[in-house]
Amino acid sequence: MVLTPFVSETVWGGRRLIDEYSVVTDKRNAAEAWVMSAHKNGSSTVANGEFAGKSLREVYLEHPELGGKNCAGFSDFPVLIKFIDAAADLSLQVHPDDAYSLKKGSGAGKTESWYILDCEPGAYLLLGFEKDITREQFRQSITDGTLTDYVKKVPVKKGDFFFIESGTLHAICKGILLAEVQQNSDTTYRIYDYGRLGFDGKPRELHVEDAVNVTHTGVYKNPCTPKKDGNVTNLVACPFFTERVLDINGSFDGTADEKSFVSLLILDGSGSLECAGETLEFSKGGSIFIPANCGDYKINGEAKILETRV
Repeated sequence: MVLTPFVSETVWGGRRLIDEYSVVTDKRNAAEAWVMSAHKNGSSTVANGEFAGKSLREVYLEHPELGGKNCAGFSDFPVLIKFIDAAADLSLQVHPDDAYSLKKGSGAGKTESWYILDCEPGAYLLLGFEKDITREQFRQSITDGTLTDYVKKVPVKKGDFFFIESGTLHAICKGILLAEVQQNSDTTYRIYDYGRLGFDGKPRELHVEDAVNVTHTGVYKNPCTPKKDGNVTNLVACPFFTERVLDINGSFDGTADEKSFVSLLILDGSGSLECAGETLEFSKGGSIFIPANCGDYKINGEAKILETRV
């Protein structure tokens, strides 16, 4: 299934996804393109085949077997994949874990990962703290406006990978374009937003109490080191998703078994996919969902592809 994304516009979003990744929208910008989403707040749409015109959420609710056996252990479709274009700094924020989010009635928590597609010189992320602080110090820094004095700036370059566990204080900052794979959640606790206004002319809502409750007030240490094996770079295997980058120059053979669907997100290049007796052409920005148990597939062309499974 070829997927077209749900597009989200925000005060910090840019237009690179429209200009460079073939994202189509009439919104003011494309801050986020939810390229594989079955979330109730914004689902991708199937563009071809028997489910053409239906949302991925509709298709999955009607045919959960398409997700594979590993998806059966989750109450909803488990993964959401995005492109994010930060033309300005995102708010300083945090996401809850499953237990806290369920207690609040918000569904799944949110552990996520970022693969840096491009960035301006000097670009950085905010991740955790420069040194361990107490929860009381954290709360006081929010109150007195000094929180940014404590957070850690992490320089980035194209090809970097970061695994962001729930509870990690973070912000994507200006000039970064990335691909995000995350739990299927839209719950964000915004802590600091630079005093800016939303499109409605009002300050955007903050969620300080929840943020204080869930934030790990320690130094961020990236738990994942990408490991290259030929033309495959393994990024992460966690309880929620598995990711790897495929650098294809010619052809690549893979399998969609009974355990999981396969998501192919085209980060660069072009080519074709042969699977289940069909051939699909693809290009930069494309998103393909291969249902579980489709069997062997072959990718032909020159492309960099982010492959995600559960």
